[in-house]
Amino acid sequence: MASTAALEAHRPIVISGPSGAGKSTILNRLFKEYPDKFGFSVSHTTRAPRAGEQDGREYHFTTRENFEAMIASHAFVEHAQFGGNCYGTSIATIQDIAAKDRTCILDIEMEGVKQVANHPTFPRPRFLFLSPPSVEVLEQRLRGRATDKEEAILKRLEQAKNEMEFARVGGIHDKIVVNDDLEKAYQEVKEFIVGEKA
Repeated sequence: MASTAALEAHRPIVISGPSGAGKSTILNRLFKEYPDKFGFSVSHTTRAPRAGEQDGREYHFTTRENFEAMIASHAFVEHAQFGGNCYGTSIATIQDIAAKDRTCILDIEMEGVKQVANHPTFPRPRFLFLSPPSVEVLEQRLRGRATDKEEAILKRLEQAKNEMEFARVGGIHDKIVVNDDLEKAYQEVKEFIVGEKA
């Protein structure tokens, strides 16, 4: 377990942004460039493991009963329900990463961002929002991936509009990076997270 001092020294970083904004691409590159600097928060979930998934790697798989007990004991910094399953980021997971002298990166949705920002006891992380240049560009990217059905694409676009508006007026994010050029966006994210210019 890390002390509050360790968490202060390694302030967690919350990265959010619409699906298709490029979060995974940028984070994967950052972790590759700085293999010993960061830890990725592994969420708890009540959903069953999929083929090839390992407990503690993709998720901490748990029962709904245990998940609800964790909510009751304020063990989560944020939690939500999607598609009938619960997902949450435990404070212990973030503390464990800080105890290893690493900075925890949380990739979470808008509602989770609000919960983390308003958490009564958890030290405030740094917040970064990765935005597509526009909803139109995001739509091209989502359609280009050809992984989602039309209904899912429209749902993602609607959610993206809400997230982009919230990032603009919500008063939570310390930095907004517009990913209109991957290299430029990566350098901006890196500078915010690591404090180094390219």
